[in-house]
Amino acid sequence: MSRLVELEATGPRKLDPEDIDGEKGDVAICQCGLSASFPFCDGSHRRTADEDGNTVYVYENGKRSAVERVVTVDADDAVGTDNDDTDPTDTWTADR
Repeated sequence: MSRLVELEATGPRKLDPEDIDGEKGDVAICQCGLSASFPFCDGSHRRTADEDGNTVYVYENGKRSAVERVVTVDADDAVGTDNDDTDPTDTWTADR
């Protein structure tokens, strides 16, 4: 299974002593990309337990959808520009 995840940060997230869970004595880093407190784990990965290993998913507004295909385009050719030759009804487009 894989997930399409959009990240907007442009720099590192440095960990501070305050980031350590006082009860557990550790720091849990998100690996699923769904955490509302990213880069820290908030348990959102539980929603991925029944994902199929051969399917790509995207999570938007709390809803999971299977992705039929992913189209990557240069930003100048993105959906909604003058150079757009994709059908936005059947693609999930990511800028590269």
